[in-house]
Amino acid sequence: MKQLKFTLAGKIFLALILGIILGVILHDQDHLRDWMITNILSPAGEIFIRMIKMIVVPIVIATLVIGIAGIGDAKKLGSIGLKTIFYFEIITTLAILLGITLANIFHPGQAIDISTLATIDISKYEQTTLEVQSNVHSLVGTILSLIPSNIFASMDKGDILPIIFFSVLFGLGLASLPGEQKKPLLNVFNAVAETMFKVTNIVMGYAPIGVFALISVTVAMFGFASLLPLAKLVLLVYGTIVFFALCVLGAVARLCKLRIWTLIRILKEELILAYSTASSESVLPLIIEKMEAYGAPAAITRFVVPTGYSLNLDGSTLYQSIAAIFIAQLYGIELPIGKEIVLVLTLMVTSKGIAGVPGVSFVVLLATLGSVGIPLEGLAFIAGVDRILDMARTALNVLGNALAVLVIAKWENQYDSIQALAYEQKILIGQD
Repeated sequence: MKQLKFTLAGKIFLALILGIILGVILHDQDHLRDWMITNILSPAGEIFIRMIKMIVVPIVIATLVIGIAGIGDAKKLGSIGLKTIFYFEIITTLAILLGITLANIFHPGQAIDISTLATIDISKYEQTTLEVQSNVHSLVGTILSLIPSNIFASMDKGDILPIIFFSVLFGLGLASLPGEQKKPLLNVFNAVAETMFKVTNIVMGYAPIGVFALISVTVAMFGFASLLPLAKLVLLVYGTIVFFALCVLGAVARLCKLRIWTLIRILKEELILAYSTASSESVLPLIIEKMEAYGAPAAITRFVVPTGYSLNLDGSTLYQSIAAIFIAQLYGIELPIGKEIVLVLTLMVTSKGIAGVPGVSFVVLLATLGSVGIPLEGLAFIAGVDRILDMARTALNVLGNALAVLVIAKWENQYDSIQALAYEQKILIGQD
């Protein structure tokens, strides 16, 4: 118990509890709450989010270039890439189908009086939504969005898929050079990656303060009263996420002779951090380090993790499918099977590649609901609890991406089970 107090996970968990307590205290004190949020809590939380965003792009580029150059063979890269994308599509489609099925079974949006629900302005997401919708309805637009016309502009905006596209091409080009020519540049990228991992460790020292500030603002703004009318939605999302993690991902792990509960224990700190901050960016470099230590080769880990950050959003797609059906039920709209199929297909497209967009789940839902005749205004009713739901779906995104690395490594027969067992024992013995 004494050790837990000094681990990062223990500090973050304590910060989460203290932040909730402070938020509850501030919720009913309007003047003090507004002053604290404006002058202390929001800036403290924003500092953490900005530091996380600061490290993501350099890590993605450096690790991808190293990973691709490490694979070397374009055919081998193609094999890994196809298997990765195929696996991502299967898992995220299962998440969408599970969400829609359980929402239809448990009817979270029925018997709710809309007049009792608080609403929040969601107009800030509309411009981004128009851009997403234009890509959804245009295959050419979708393809073109993957190719950066200016890589520095993509880096500035945090557009991960164009960055991945550039990094893959750069890595392939670097791999094709003679050994004496590529070695200096590979050493530079290795140094950048290792340096950014060290920077990540420094940033993580601030994580408890960031978590404390972020959760305090959420609870202070919305309190717990806003949860009550939507308690059924919150419980369904959380229950479905736990079911998907333990049963669906658990079954995938078992097929690969892995144990999902062991992976959860190994990623305890990362899952708590992702849950507390509602940001998968905060743990991206940490997942890379741990999965490499857990027996996955660097070439696969450094390709799958950044790609999964944009394409393998299990928790987000699951939530989006439940939320879409919830809003339809809220308005008393019956969706025939044909429209639900359209909803599944649309979510399969809209949920890909916009992980760096603020309020990504809202953007995806705004781009999706209109395609099946669900009022977009319904999103304003669930905005108050979105942060609570975002925390859980982010944790599932992280777990799903970590498992994906191990699955692809096993699929490619490159998983080091001896190294994995040694690391597993080291980590789990340290936790006991």
